[in-house]
Parts: sequence; structure tokens; C-alpha cells
Amino acid sequence: MNIGVWCCICVIPGFVLVGVLFGIGKERAARFISGFNMLPNKEQELYDKAYMARDIRNSCFLWAGIMAIGALLSWLLTAYMAIGAYVVWGILFFRDVHVDAHKAFEKYLKK
Repeated sequence: MNIGVWCCICVIPGFVLVGVLFGIGKERAARFISGFNMLPNKEQELYDKAYMARDIRNSCFLWAGIMAIGALLSWLLTAYMAIGAYVVWGILFFRDVHVDAHKAFEKYLKK
């Protein structure tokens, strides 16, 4: 096996583990979301914690799938396919990163 396969395979268990923990923990797991746990309890009640946990769970499983595809393509074609997998993962990951906590969680506000 080449280095591209190992670079993709080594992160898959972490993504799956976090996805499973957010899937099992549901609303209680929302306290582990960076930035959300720093908000006051009164303000946390304004957000849909189940939706937040579900969104994190789905993102982690998507990232694990991207890395699995990257590992498979690295094994079948060339080790450089791992770079493509990391680029796709980076785009998806940094799309959801925000400096302001209120902006990051505005889509989870209860209506």
C-alpha cells in the first residue's frame, strides 16, 4: 500500500467515532460543539440542539466517506488521489468555519 492510502485511512476512524457519538448523544452532544458550549445557557436554549447534533453527525460521516473514496482511488490509481480527497474535505470543512459564534449557529435558531 502507498502513503496516500494510509493518509486517508488514518482519519476515517476519528470521523466515524465522532459521528457515532453525535448520533447517540443527540441533543446532549451539542455541548461538545466548539463555540456553542461558550454561549450562556439562556442563549443555548434558543437553538435547536437536535438539528445541530444531526448536522455534525452527517458531516462526519460525509467526511469519512470522502476519505474512504480517496483511499480507494489512491490504492487503485495513484497516491496523489489522497491530495484530492484532502482538498475536497478542506473545502467542506472550512465552509462551515466561522469566527463569530452567532453567525455560525444562526441556521440552527428555533423558529
